[in-house]
Amino acid sequence: MSFVHLHTHSEYSLLDGQGRIKKLVAEAKRLGQPALALTDHGVMHGAVEFFRACKEAEIRPIIGVEAYQTVWGRPMGGRDPQFDRENYHLLLLAKNMTGYRNLLKIASHSQINGYYYRPRIDHDFLAKHAEGIIATTGCMGAEVPQLLSQGKEKEAYERLGWYVETFGKENFFIELQEHSIEELRPINKALAPWAGKFGIQLLATNDVHYVRAEDAQPHEVLLCVQTGTTIHDEKRMRLSDQSYFLKSRAQMETTFRPYLDLPASAFDNSLLIAEMCEVDLEDRNYHLPDIDIPEGYTYESYLRKLTEEGLERLYGENAKNPEVQERKERELQIIHQMGFDVYFLIVADLCDFARSRNIWWNVRGSGAGSLVAYCTGITGIDPLKNNLIFERFLNPARVSMPDFDLDYPDDQREEMIRYTVQKYGDDQVAQIATMNRMKARAAIRDVGRATGIELAQVDRIAKMIPAIPGKPVTIQDVLTEGHEFYNPDLVDLVKREKWAQDLVETSMKLEGVARNSGIHAAAVIVADRDLVHYTPLMRASKGSITSAVTQYEFPILESIGLLKVDFLGLSTLTVMREAARLINERHGAEYTLANIPFEGEEAAEAFKLLSSGEVSGVFQVEGQGMRRVLTEMRPTAFEHIVATISLYRPGPLEYIPQFIRRMHGEEEVEFKHPKLESILSETYGILVYQEQIIQVLSQLAGYAP
Repeated sequence: MSFVHLHTHSEYSLLDGQGRIKKLVAEAKRLGQPALALTDHGVMHGAVEFFRACKEAEIRPIIGVEAYQTVWGRPMGGRDPQFDRENYHLLLLAKNMTGYRNLLKIASHSQINGYYYRPRIDHDFLAKHAEGIIATTGCMGAEVPQLLSQGKEKEAYERLGWYVETFGKENFFIELQEHSIEELRPINKALAPWAGKFGIQLLATNDVHYVRAEDAQPHEVLLCVQTGTTIHDEKRMRLSDQSYFLKSRAQMETTFRPYLDLPASAFDNSLLIAEMCEVDLEDRNYHLPDIDIPEGYTYESYLRKLTEEGLERLYGENAKNPEVQERKERELQIIHQMGFDVYFLIVADLCDFARSRNIWWNVRGSGAGSLVAYCTGITGIDPLKNNLIFERFLNPARVSMPDFDLDYPDDQREEMIRYTVQKYGDDQVAQIATMNRMKARAAIRDVGRATGIELAQVDRIAKMIPAIPGKPVTIQDVLTEGHEFYNPDLVDLVKREKWAQDLVETSMKLEGVARNSGIHAAAVIVADRDLVHYTPLMRASKGSITSAVTQYEFPILESIGLLKVDFLGLSTLTVMREAARLINERHGAEYTLANIPFEGEEAAEAFKLLSSGEVSGVFQVEGQGMRRVLTEMRPTAFEHIVATISLYRPGPLEYIPQFIRRMHGEEEVEFKHPKLESILSETYGILVYQEQIIQVLSQLAGYAP
């Protein structure tokens, strides 16, 4: 017979969990186990990631949480140091989608309303949200085992009866563990006979904190890193033995055999529970919030009205041009077919608010290719004049949520987020958690500190690992011959010195593990109903603007159909706005993003300044390399600046000298095919933009945009 682990902590149990989700799932699969549960301490950060990893491995995912619970009779809002410091553990598993939704509420309200040293719920809250949940007596830190350890057998028996009544006999199990803890063995012996008295079943579990037996030592180091101690500290936090890994059925039976004569059903019941649990965390629908529109309109017809009004205002007589009309109709049709009429109205409303408050904003990215966005006041760049392609932003062949990246002055970003909260409701808007992970250099330094290696030696190895912004380097990269970051000196040191080998190997096992959680720098989630229906929430930390923060990270939130809005705070916009204010005060000239000249005679002096290379503080062009390019190029048109910024990145960088020579007539411009001339003439026959690649494939190869 097989076995299923139902008490499993991943790296998202941030203090003491090491197991990466994919590795946990892979190990369960290797052991031939048909299912696996995820039960992190008080959080559900990894639930969807875990669900998908299990589905990919073709094993059943069981979604759970090891929650924290107040002492009997104490409210979750209690903050009395005498009565509320103590808490109990509580293992909960989602039996169905009702149970999953209740777990979301438990994981959220414990964080937001019950946090006192730990995110707690009280017994009343648990009873109200017990439907669809399977529970157990838990580990030694749970309520019933703790009461037994304190000699309160009568109270423990009564409390067990409360749990059975709350969850039902078929949904509550007596959980037994064995981890070389002397105090736990009499608790197990007291609990086991109570199963028959209450008509419930026994369940053997292992308190999993890492994947394999050999991970025990790196896990001890992780505990030292997280608690700021060293491996040599006798008083450091540690687990009782090295048994907290995913065991086989045979290993589980062997573990209990010397201490407790368990029936086979105690192990078989893990399979029974797995069969009882069935959830589906995939969501194929979009959950965009509603927005108020004038009576008599639908989202589709109101977006059309705003678009056509903007088209008349911006293009005048040219608005009737058949090509302009065709582009407008095509965009509106695609937007409606994909169900995003309301999305455009939501973003347009944000821009209208910014305009009404004199908040400068800018849209970056492929959204600038939308004529509808230009006409509704979202963007300020004419996509027709600049040959921008709508399908880069929204394409029926690539169904995904559109995403306007909105830049605001960094001192007014908070005002925009607060408006969003006011508009859609505090329960429907939240900032997003992001996991800070242990990167290569940090892993070396943390492990070195935790294992007591001399600081100079640790620093020596850490500096052998390149730290390149935007290009993460792993320890394995540096050890792999032929890799661009290969360092033979480090390889030689690891071969020669045992301390270096141990340091590097342990660091590799901890590299990438979640260290702590933060808040995404820009993103905010907006939903059509209370967010707790879709994602677990956590309490807002210092510096957050919304009252809660999602536990799921933004790729997960987007994938289950929630709207992410990026409010990027850009200091450059703040500087520009203040400069415009000072110009107005001193010279009476009023500038906004809409009327600052960027072409023609009015902009000639600006191009002279750029060509001089004196561009300190100018966004995107102040770096030394970019200044050199500008002085060689001597730009005279807005298009030259756009091309320069587009070329100045790995890969296209090598074409900059050729671009400059052709621009100044020092090299003949050639086109490999006559049809390329209309596409590439602006960039002197060189492919610079994604739009050009799309046009080439469309016009020469017959692909749809």
